[in-house]
Amino acid sequence: MTPLRQRMLEDMQLRGLSARTQECYVAAVRQFAEHFHTRPDRLTEEELRQYFLYLANDKKVARATATIALCGIRFFFEQTLRREWTTLRFVRPVREKKLPVVLSREEVRHVLGLIRIPVYRECLTTIYAGGLRLLEGARLQVADIDSGRMVLHIHGKGKQDRYVPLPAPILPRLRAYWRTHRSPEWVFPAPTRRGLRHSLAHHGGPVTRSSLQSAFRRAVRKSGIAKRASVHTLRHSYATHLLEAGVNLRIIQEILGHRSLRTTQIYTHLTRDVQATLTDPLNDLMRDLGSR
Repeated sequence: MTPLRQRMLEDMQLRGLSARTQECYVAAVRQFAEHFHTRPDRLTEEELRQYFLYLANDKKVARATATIALCGIRFFFEQTLRREWTTLRFVRPVREKKLPVVLSREEVRHVLGLIRIPVYRECLTTIYAGGLRLLEGARLQVADIDSGRMVLHIHGKGKQDRYVPLPAPILPRLRAYWRTHRSPEWVFPAPTRRGLRHSLAHHGGPVTRSSLQSAFRRAVRKSGIAKRASVHTLRHSYATHLLEAGVNLRIIQEILGHRSLRTTQIYTHLTRDVQATLTDPLNDLMRDLGSR
């Protein structure tokens, strides 16, 4: 590890950034430097400007990707190198207004039923059942399950802990799966080619992000569902299904761990009730179009 990268990591640790954020920021700076084949501290502000034009016009990266690149590079230059560059304040990824993909309850059951490897099936089922983010489900610990109160203690994004309800049908599933490996720490330990027992003997960590994503993508393809669904779609679907069931929006906000109610309100556009209010008026309006 170079002294420059070590300094950046230490700066991020002092700011209390999560391990995942540190990883993303370091990767953003590395990709910036690799684009110009030189050390990042030798790059100029004009090269910085050209790089973000390249991301926007040539690579056409998604807003989330551009935002991570901007935040990581800005942290490096402003905090680690102490350079105040106007371009870092000028660059703004284009704001997108995309509605999330949502699966119906039947589609969720169908996709999860197609996942054959138990650790992936049970983890992804728990992610849906609690409206969890991918890593919140993957890193669920045995001590986080409160069967007495029927809640899960979630160590959320930005070090914001919360409790989410544990549905009654999920608890026996979690217990039955845990008995197949008996890890003292992880509910969903990462398997190895030699099996879970070998993984635990060597103090393996939790199931990985990439393996869960791959398992879910395979199941979606096998299901024949044409929607562009990802693991995060399970969280969107959970929130939409709760809203359709009549759960108060503020309660859903607390369960999901959203800081702003505006973030949660996006699901009001996706419910069947909203669609139903439009169906009859639209059918009446368009009825004569079908006749000649």
